[in-house]
Amino acid sequence: MSDLLWPGDDRAGDVFTDAAVLTAMVTAEAAWLDALIEHGIAEPAARDDLTGLIGPDDVPHVAAGSEAGGNPFIPLLTLLRGRLETRNPAAAKWLHKGLTSQDVIDTALVLCLRDATERIAGDLTAQGATLARLAGEHRDTPMAGRTLTQHAVPISFGLKAATWLTAILDARDRLAAVVLPVQIGGAAGSLAAPTALAGSPVTARGLVRTTAGSLGLPFRDPWHTARAPLTGIADAFTTCTDGWGRIANDVLAGARPEIHELSEGTVAGRGGSSAMPNKRNPVLSVLIRRAALAAPPLAATVHAGAAAAVDERPDGGWHVEWATLRTLARRTVTAGSQTTELLAGLQVETSWMTANLAAARPGIDAEQRSTGADPGDPYRGAIDEIIDAAVSRATDTR
Repeated sequence: MSDLLWPGDDRAGDVFTDAAVLTAMVTAEAAWLDALIEHGIAEPAARDDLTGLIGPDDVPHVAAGSEAGGNPFIPLLTLLRGRLETRNPAAAKWLHKGLTSQDVIDTALVLCLRDATERIAGDLTAQGATLARLAGEHRDTPMAGRTLTQHAVPISFGLKAATWLTAILDARDRLAAVVLPVQIGGAAGSLAAPTALAGSPVTARGLVRTTAGSLGLPFRDPWHTARAPLTGIADAFTTCTDGWGRIANDVLAGARPEIHELSEGTVAGRGGSSAMPNKRNPVLSVLIRRAALAAPPLAATVHAGAAAAVDERPDGGWHVEWATLRTLARRTVTAGSQTTELLAGLQVETSWMTANLAAARPGIDAEQRSTGADPGDPYRGAIDEIIDAAVSRATDTR
C-alpha cells in the first residue's frame, strides 16, 4: 500500500492495508470455526484454517462488492464459502455460523489495531532510550529558555530533552493502558445465535472466550454499540502524535538559521529543494508536525461515530470508524518511525546554544535579579532533579 499524498506512508508497511484487513477477517472466522469444533458444536471434519483461500489479489473484487451490503465482509463471505465448498464442504457449512458481519469486522479492526500498537510501542521505547541519553549527556549544556517565543530564563538542553521524554513516557503509558478485546455479539449483541447453537448462555460465552484466546485477545462481552475500546486507541494514538509534534516543533524552531541550535541528521537526498539547492529542509520534523496536526480530527471522528451509535448497530456511526481508524493508525505508525529516526540523528549545536544565551544577556537574567538571587548562582532551579526523575521513569520496568 502507498499513499502519494502522505509522504512516508511506506514506513507503515503492511499495517492495516486492505490485504491485512482481509487476512484479519479470515483469521477471526477461522478462530470461531475452531471454537465451534472445540466445544463439540461443529463436527471435527469442519476443521480448516482457511489458509490460502483469500489473498491480496482478492482485494479489488471484495472492494467492488462491498457497496451492495454496505460492508466488505459480505462479499468476502461469499468468496470464502464458494472456495471452501470445493476444499471442505463441512467447513463451508459451519463457516460464520452464529456470527454477524459486525463481529468479524470489529474483531478484524482490533487485530489490525493491535499490529499498529505493537509497532508504535517499539518506537516509543526506542525514543525513550534516546531521550534519556540526551537528557543525561546535556544536563549541563546551557541554553536560553523561551516562553511565548521570547527569551525567558536560562535552562539546559538536558531539561528540554527531559521534557520531551516526559511526553513520550505519557504516550507510552497511555498506549499500554488501552485494551483491545474481541467483539462478538451476534446479530443484535445478545449472543442469541451462539446460545441457540451451544444450548446455553454459558457455553455461548465460552465460545467467545475460546475465540478470544485463539486470537490472543482479551475476552469481553459484546461492545457493539459501546465503542470505548476504539475511542480509547484513537486517543492513545493522538497522545503519541501530540508528543512527537511537540518535539518536532522545537526542532523546527531550533533549526532556523538565525537560531541554529538543533538540526536533523544528514541523509543523502533528504531535505532538498526543487528550486533552491542551498537549502536543507528539516523534512522529518515537518512531516511529524503534519501528523500531529492531522490526528486530533481523526480521533474526533471516531468519537463522533461512537456518539452516533443507535439501536443495536449504528447507521453510519459504525461505518465511519473503519477508514478513519486505518488512516489514523498508519499515520501514527509512520510518525513514530520518523520520530525515532529524527531523535537518533539529532544534532545538538551546543556552541550556538551558548552563543545565543550570551546574546540574550542581560535581559534573560531579569527574573534572577528580581528574586535577589546571587548573580553568581547558575540559576538552575530543580533541573537536575527533574532530569533524574524523567530518566528514572524511562528506565523503570515495573
